[in-house]
Amino acid sequence: MEYTNMKTKSLLTALFSFSCLMAPAAALADFPDKDITIIVPKSPGGGTDITTRGLIQFAKEHVDHNIIAVNRPGAGGVTGMVQAANSKPNGYTLVMTTVELDILPHMNRSPIDYTAFKYIVAPIAEPAGLIVPKDSPFNSVEEFVAHAKANPGKLRVGNAGVGSIWHLASIAIKQQYDIQFVDVPYAGGSSEAVAALMGQHLDAITVGPGNANSQLQAGELKLLGIMGEERLPMFPNVPTFKELGNDFIVRAWAALAVPVKVSDEHYKTLSTIFTNAMAEPGFVEFMNNQGIEVNDMNVEQVNKMVAEDNEYYKELIKQITL
Repeated sequence: MEYTNMKTKSLLTALFSFSCLMAPAAALADFPDKDITIIVPKSPGGGTDITTRGLIQFAKEHVDHNIIAVNRPGAGGVTGMVQAANSKPNGYTLVMTTVELDILPHMNRSPIDYTAFKYIVAPIAEPAGLIVPKDSPFNSVEEFVAHAKANPGKLRVGNAGVGSIWHLASIAIKQQYDIQFVDVPYAGGSSEAVAALMGQHLDAITVGPGNANSQLQAGELKLLGIMGEERLPMFPNVPTFKELGNDFIVRAWAALAVPVKVSDEHYKTLSTIFTNAMAEPGFVEFMNNQGIEVNDMNVEQVNKMVAEDNEYYKELIKQITL
């Protein structure tokens, strides 16, 4: 009887040990086994919100549970991003981080920076554009630069507000070409800057082409150049600044991310789900209907982009008087 009890105890011990070993594997295999939340650090109805909800629509086809968007706007996106960074790193709370994460920490306006997260996909990585009125004497970046050099401090160039990504685009042009013009920041954002240009209160603006897409398509404004890696399919005749001999990139991105301590296994699973969603033709069409080109960077490239942009924007911000 004692021998039998010992065998039984040994068997139970072995089964318990085996179950302990198998439990984590089973948990990983079942992930996700409940709803996923994506924090949107911007207000409902904006570009980040619309993009997130569009991505969710197609990601649901690749997962058995619901994916819920929750808006947590405030402090230029910092409120929502901090909440996500402080969430339990179990893979069930994600956040659509925005380019402000590479900007605001260098302005002492965020307690976290890009290292708080691991990045999955970046549906948006829109390059800045130099845009002028249709009747502007400038038909190229070269003509704009030549006039600025000959008339330092005379041109008025609008942007989306002090410290915004489009303000950094303006600073980058000054730095790269060693020219001077008057920066005119609009606290109301890109739409206000576009309206001012349409009203002929400015000589140019630096915003994303998507911010002025309808005016550009209607021929009411001219896009002289973009600050991206390559030309935009929507504007195939517009050169990059890189083509023109100045290799710099300024872009507004939105990147889906998880807290940095999320396990590699869960991170890989989430990366697969959302990469597949990004590749859905319906999602590409959805984004194009918003006037946005889908960014097709892979996971490694997205993480590299966020890190590299952080270093470049940090240097540009040093030139801003806050």
